[in-house]
Amino acid sequence: MLVGHRTWIFENKPVIISTGTVGGPFEANGNISNDFDILHEDMWLEQDSFEKAQQVMMEEACQVAVKKSTIEKEQVQFFLSGDLINQITPTSFAAKTMSLPYFGLFSACATSMESLALAAFFINGNGADYILSGTSSHNAATEKQFRYPTEYGGQKPPTSQWTVTGAGCALVAKEGTGPVVTSSTIGKVIDMGLTDPFNMGGAMAAAAVDTIEAHFKERNVDPSFYDLIITGDLGHIGREVSLDLLNERGLNIPEEQYVDCGLTIYREGQPVLAGASGTACSAIVTYGHFLNLMKKGELKRILVVATGSLHSPMTVQQKDPIPCIAHAVSIESGSDIS
Repeated sequence: MLVGHRTWIFENKPVIISTGTVGGPFEANGNISNDFDILHEDMWLEQDSFEKAQQVMMEEACQVAVKKSTIEKEQVQFFLSGDLINQITPTSFAAKTMSLPYFGLFSACATSMESLALAAFFINGNGADYILSGTSSHNAATEKQFRYPTEYGGQKPPTSQWTVTGAGCALVAKEGTGPVVTSSTIGKVIDMGLTDPFNMGGAMAAAAVDTIEAHFKERNVDPSFYDLIITGDLGHIGREVSLDLLNERGLNIPEEQYVDCGLTIYREGQPVLAGASGTACSAIVTYGHFLNLMKKGELKRILVVATGSLHSPMTVQQKDPIPCIAHAVSIESGSDIS
């Protein structure tokens, strides 16, 4: 089950039997709007705070995933999730509503694949039959915590990224029909000494490369094994930096095979500067867009490498460098897997 130092092989192939994806108005105007289950017309969702709106979206994503399956919510044994807000309160409050045994997780924007990797690990080892795995983020809530309230209209440099408003959830099961989780490589915290919180893509690039390199080495495969290698939210800058680093290490991945969720979710012309970010970014794009392509037969194998910047408002104020992490999960079509 453990290959090398940090890669799990899931021999029992846990199944993603259903997913739920929720977005806000900006996402509704984006590039993959048809891949959402629910799209909201306003940022507030009839709540009195952005954090409560984020909580509602997480609840909705979980409820949709269960509704699209053949099981009842009471059959779900665990809920694995987290977010960016202080003490992951939107997720914890959603867990209260869902009334499920709960693991609260934090790997910043890498939380989507951290939760999926752990869900697959539990199910592969007969620790559960059904697990809800996902995450959420909200543009206005995240801006308020990490930068300035959006009402201030603060200007940002072109290296900064736009936090996604939405939630993505997968229902992972021991048996069923759907794409299967075949392996996961757990990331290490990588600190390149960068201190600019407005260039998270550049800071996260090295963590993505470290995990990708370890995954190929420990699984003894090369990039051609996958139809797509999908990073979380490196954006334009992080993607280019990571491609250069991969090439330096002899991993020559064709540009068309190396895609980024932060460059997929929005359309050309939306003012997102270097691309999208946020814990919901990789969850929504993976569980909505790419798994839909897999179900249509257009993809057979994908490696999703969610990236996270592990800084906080306090560490930024103290001028600390930004530590980053990336977790990789391989997902394959549920049939004809060699």
